[in-house]
Amino acid sequence: MRRASVYVALVLLAAVSVVPFLWMLATSLKHGPDIYTKTPSLLPLDKKTGEWAATLDNYAYVLDVGGLGSAFVNSVWVCAILVPAKLLIDALAAYAFARIPFPGRDKLFFIMLGGMMVPAITLLVPRIHVTQSLGMFDSGWGLIVPNIASVLDIFLLRQFFLSLPGELEEAALIDGAGRMQIFWRIVLPLSKPVLAVVTITSFLFHWNDLVWPLLVTNDPELYTLPLALQQLVASPDGGRAYYIMAGATLAVLPVIAVLLVFQRRILQGIAFTGLKG
Repeated sequence: MRRASVYVALVLLAAVSVVPFLWMLATSLKHGPDIYTKTPSLLPLDKKTGEWAATLDNYAYVLDVGGLGSAFVNSVWVCAILVPAKLLIDALAAYAFARIPFPGRDKLFFIMLGGMMVPAITLLVPRIHVTQSLGMFDSGWGLIVPNIASVLDIFLLRQFFLSLPGELEEAALIDGAGRMQIFWRIVLPLSKPVLAVVTITSFLFHWNDLVWPLLVTNDPELYTLPLALQQLVASPDGGRAYYIMAGATLAVLPVIAVLLVFQRRILQGIAFTGLKG
């Protein structure tokens, strides 16, 4: 009985999570007059006849007129460059903090962690100033370079690297392996679960990031998907419900695909990250 109650509760929670997405998808396939009806319907039915009346015209509009087509491409190439580069830099920094002794290592690490206590919004002005000084404002590099490292990711990777057996590294050093050889051939292959978690969370964050692209880009050709979607909502014609839902569906589908494909890796990484010894 208790197990059945747990299953029922989980099904209800799942429904609460899934129904809004289904409603968004259904609305994106409806004609304008079919959205506002006395009896709400998840299916894209004709308001007068009750027959199936799904349309893809809303997607054609947001991809072409709404500018979400080029914005989708921009988001893809930004994430394709930023996420691997960020993972490499964070992993190298975490390995240094975890395994390479150097003067002031622990103090520097705690100072870096202290930076996490500073609200991110207070750092926007200096970040924009530095971006302008480096000539990267309103450019693709301005979307990538200022986000190329993460203190939280370094912390998570360091904690996992500390849990790896030190005997493996000592044996490799005795055999003549260098630090980079150990990093590439021993540490990274053993760290796939946590690397997967960091990669996926970084992708989700930067795919959905609105604030930084909004501040650092003025050229519509550089707009990423969240920024283009925000502009679509603010436009007179694009602000209609069926256009907004079509754009939101395009933005959400890649995220859902990534989570479905890598959900096992996410769970493994979260479990392993909490283990030490």
